[in-house]
Amino acid sequence: MSRTAVVTGLGFITSIGNDRAAVTRSLRELKPGLARVEFLGNPSLPVKVAGTVKEFTVDSPSWRDWRYPERYALPRETLRSLAPHGLYAMCAVEQALADSGLGADLLGDGTTGLYCASAGSAFLLHHHLAHMHAVRGERGNPMGVVASIAGTLNFNLAAHYGIRGAVGGFAAACASSSHALGCAIDDIRLGRQTRMLVVGAEEVNAETILPFAAMRALSTNPDPATASRPFDQARDGFVGAGGAVCLILEEAETAKRRGAPVYAELAGWGQAADGHNVAVSHPEGSGLADAMRRALADTGLTPDAIGYVNAHATSTPAGDRSEALALKKVFTDTGARPKVSSTKGLTGHPLSMAGVMEGAFCALAMKDGFIPGNANLTSPDEACAGLDLPVTTLDTAPGIILNNSSGFGGSNLCHVLKPWRG
Repeated sequence: MSRTAVVTGLGFITSIGNDRAAVTRSLRELKPGLARVEFLGNPSLPVKVAGTVKEFTVDSPSWRDWRYPERYALPRETLRSLAPHGLYAMCAVEQALADSGLGADLLGDGTTGLYCASAGSAFLLHHHLAHMHAVRGERGNPMGVVASIAGTLNFNLAAHYGIRGAVGGFAAACASSSHALGCAIDDIRLGRQTRMLVVGAEEVNAETILPFAAMRALSTNPDPATASRPFDQARDGFVGAGGAVCLILEEAETAKRRGAPVYAELAGWGQAADGHNVAVSHPEGSGLADAMRRALADTGLTPDAIGYVNAHATSTPAGDRSEALALKKVFTDTGARPKVSSTKGLTGHPLSMAGVMEGAFCALAMKDGFIPGNANLTSPDEACAGLDLPVTTLDTAPGIILNNSSGFGGSNLCHVLKPWRG
């Protein structure tokens, strides 16, 4: 694998901002994007906070009722087969393409691919199935399937942009977009593709977020300022969030020839499963520790080469503890002490899009020379002893970055980003 994958474009629709400048400012200033919500019109529900998407109104099942920034001119034929998170994704892709300077002629050249991750739209799926039952199967929306099932992002984006390279979707819960990003790295390193668009998106509604309350995974803290607090002793669950992020990877020499901006090199990745539990991380973090070691091996690095780790830590008691122990095995126990933070204290946890979102955050941090702090961290869990957890953003170059993700079934992935020296 002699070719190098670099990041040449980023697009953001997130709880902390809907463009690169706003997201960078929020990361630097530790400005959160969480807000009070009332799901299903029920003030008695214990879940009262979410990472909301501003400037978009998409609570209707009909695209005709949606409201979004006028700068995105999307045709009717495209909108009619989108879910709400598909709209977010389309807007994030538009940003990333402009950021990278890619034109439509390159998207359809056969060497450009697309990998996506989302859980689909439970909101639209419920709406369309309820209608089917109400009319006893005699009528239905012809776009109902492609707008709502788990592949909706890749279906719609590939068709809209005329992409003829590799196209696919990934389903591994909160590690989904990390799988998409890892496979995109390999496609470029192996020469299968010249560039890859990697997109993750999720909705912020009752159908997407509330089912996690039944698992007792969500925070019941009603204060948006403190509800998401990764690694803190007082954490009580994650805060659901949504939006979309697009990250464009490109073969380095191709990017250089066309004068594309380069944020960072995505040097490699590693993955390992816990083989432990369908929903809970291994209590000692063994799978994540293996994934980090495999990512280091893939890039020929030792633990002391890593300057910053963007942790998956979602603010759940069990998950954060497991990750802290894994980090200590890989780094602290070998004498390495990188800075560690979880940006989910700002964004909340956007489920399947977390990996690509945080990979994009890492690229921003590397390009602009800063390390995001741990928002809301006042009393670190005792399991974090020995970890370097800055509570404020540091105006220092992060060096080489490791980006962690974990999902249901113990699916663990890590990406390595290096400063671009080209």
